[in-house]
Amino acid sequence: MNLNISKIIQIVLAILLFICLLDMPYGYFQLVRFLAMVGFSYLAFIAYEANDRNKAYIFIALAILFQPLLKIALGRDIWNIVDVVVGIWLLFMVYNEFRRVE
Repeated sequence: MNLNISKIIQIVLAILLFICLLDMPYGYFQLVRFLAMVGFSYLAFIAYEANDRNKAYIFIALAILFQPLLKIALGRDIWNIVDVVVGIWLLFMVYNEFRRVE
């Protein structure tokens, strides 16, 4: 089982996004937005270096969506859907990587 840094980042981000579904203090959501921006930016860089342009563009879009500086106000319900969809997608990508290695 090969667990590199990008897979770890994807798993951690997915967990953080799923925790957003709970009743957490506002500071937690700010922290998640900042960590998601940094994590998705790093994942975009890794994907770009690996010549996976489509994945790089998706990660850049996610970094922009989650960035904490100019907040995108979607409302709690929409953000919950976004968190679940992105979290499941991240875990699905990690799962596919593990399946491909075996």
